[in-house]
Amino acid sequence: MKRLLAAVAAAIISGVSFGAPAEAQSARVSAVPGWEAVGRLNISGRNMCTGSLIAPNLVLTAAHCLYNPQTGQAVNPRTIKFEAGLNGRRAKAERQVVKAVIHPGYRHRWSDRSEPGSDIAVLRLNKPISASEVRPFALAAAPLPGDSVDVLSYSMQTSTRPARERGCTILSSRSETLITSCKVDYGASGSPVLQIVPGQAPRLVSVISAKAQMGRRPVSLATSLDGSLWALMRRAG
Repeated sequence: MKRLLAAVAAAIISGVSFGAPAEAQSARVSAVPGWEAVGRLNISGRNMCTGSLIAPNLVLTAAHCLYNPQTGQAVNPRTIKFEAGLNGRRAKAERQVVKAVIHPGYRHRWSDRSEPGSDIAVLRLNKPISASEVRPFALAAAPLPGDSVDVLSYSMQTSTRPARERGCTILSSRSETLITSCKVDYGASGSPVLQIVPGQAPRLVSVISAKAQMGRRPVSLATSLDGSLWALMRRAG
């Protein structure tokens, strides 16, 4: 952990042209069963992050996505739209956010430094998404060092189609923070870190918080899920 340098929020893309064409899906995200539970968070029509459906009316993302990257001010959650399974110009389901609950340990710092470990938030949607449209991701305990994981994310390069970073490795874990070999770009904040076993539904085990470097090696930081998530879900309703 001491060798970890330049942890930068994998954050919000500012001034994105949401109608612009995107790169093709990488590493066949469509091969992931239920991938449509990952979606783009359209924030005030200007910024974006990634989120994951974890209950019919709840979305998990990074807490820093709820702050304006230019001013550091909190964003009105009602200006956020969740676009589940966005693939090109069409989403499987779209819902407005009506409430946001941030991890009580998170303290936003308006700088290029992230605060992993508590960088999660739960968003409540204005209307549940039916399981016939999109099935929420299953949740599981944090992976161990050496475990293989995937990340599904929207980013600067793939703003309208999710990309899959496949076969990453958990390099280290300390408290609620994981270091992974996954490479992420701006917009990937809040992306699901998934454990994928053939023949089984993916399990969401962590949330991307930041891009970083260990020496010259690009890595990412993620917040692991613990009992505090259930409390956030209850508060979000």
